[in-house]
Amino acid sequence: MPQHIIKTVELFAGVGGFRIGLEGYPRKEDSPYKIVWSNQWEPSTKKQHANIVYQKRWPKSNHSGEDIATIDVDTIPNHDLLVGGFPCQDYSVATTLKRSGGLIGKKGVLWWQIHRILEGKKSQKPKYLLLENVDRLLKSPASQRGRDFAMILSSLNNLGYAVEWKVVNAAEYGMPQRRRRIFIIGYHKSTATYKKLKSLKDKSLWLFETGIAAKAFPGTPAGNSSSKGVLSKDLVEVSNYFNKGQKKSPFFNTGVMIEGDYWSEKYLPNHEGKFLTLGDVLIPEKDVPESFYINEDTLDKWIYLKGAKNEKRYNKANDFWYNYNEGSMVFPDALDKASRTIITGEGGKSASRFKHVVQVNGRLRRLTPIELERLNMFPDNHTKADEVTDTKRAFFMGNALVVGVVEKFGQVLAQEFISEQ
Repeated sequence: MPQHIIKTVELFAGVGGFRIGLEGYPRKEDSPYKIVWSNQWEPSTKKQHANIVYQKRWPKSNHSGEDIATIDVDTIPNHDLLVGGFPCQDYSVATTLKRSGGLIGKKGVLWWQIHRILEGKKSQKPKYLLLENVDRLLKSPASQRGRDFAMILSSLNNLGYAVEWKVVNAAEYGMPQRRRRIFIIGYHKSTATYKKLKSLKDKSLWLFETGIAAKAFPGTPAGNSSSKGVLSKDLVEVSNYFNKGQKKSPFFNTGVMIEGDYWSEKYLPNHEGKFLTLGDVLIPEKDVPESFYINEDTLDKWIYLKGAKNEKRYNKANDFWYNYNEGSMVFPDALDKASRTIITGEGGKSASRFKHVVQVNGRLRRLTPIELERLNMFPDNHTKADEVTDTKRAFFMGNALVVGVVEKFGQVLAQEFISEQ
């Protein structure tokens, strides 16, 4: 057992990608991380399939399957690290209410639940945060580029956190899937990490040498792509006016923010190790159920959907014809490269433009649940459980993160944490 345990809370847990990346599965004896509480709740479904999987894999864990908005913050154990992959939504402020003691975001926007928990912890706020989202967060919404991310940065600043961020494409660091996600690392003003960043005059050194993301995922400056600015502490002002009238977001694929000042640059990945491919994750053909192979009578539909199109289409609702154009997809998928990004609609037999199709021994087939799990670096059959269909297992992987990315961040975060003890 390691000398220092990093007590961790996992929000929006899905089937436990953050937990596996930090603890290992089964939990490694020398892991410095311990998940002390987790929560997963899917608002659009009665049957909570992700919870079924989570509780099967960690049956004795302190796991909540309730709506996070109904959870009393006082019932969440105090912790050192908060992790979670929250949905990319509209983060604008709906209103302010004196009786609430703070700002209220739009109902159902899960960022404000993170905000509520951090605010509610008062003097017991976690020292570190590790959050994940889609990379378009840096540019949304289209009408006010970068505002949503500015809302997150400003609210974390108000809560006493410095922030660094990095967009990581897992395949560019040797992992088997091209999955590009933004990782947001927060460190509270009480930490030595915060103080180190504050004392550093040249923030580029943090982005490319001394920062947590730079150590986990090395990169080099891309050139003349950088920006800096100051964020208002007034979230209503940020919501209404940040970057208004500008066509481009000021946020590039890596950056830092401390005390409202932000610095952002574009980086290029630097990975010198092995690169895994789609072919590396395939199971033996003898283990592939016949139902995953594409029938000859549906092949034409697959070819049409995957192919380039330049055709007239009719909009029945508005009674007009229009020209429809789209490029072709690689068909079948290349086995000597990392796979395309898995999407939530990956499962099921029906022909699709976006589902992966591989050709092995002259036969075309879809990917099996185990292969999808491997593309996200989950253990084989992690999502297998009673009442969970293969289609639902594919959905889980479309929603999941690449475990290997979390593992790398976790290794560097643990060093930072332990150095403070």
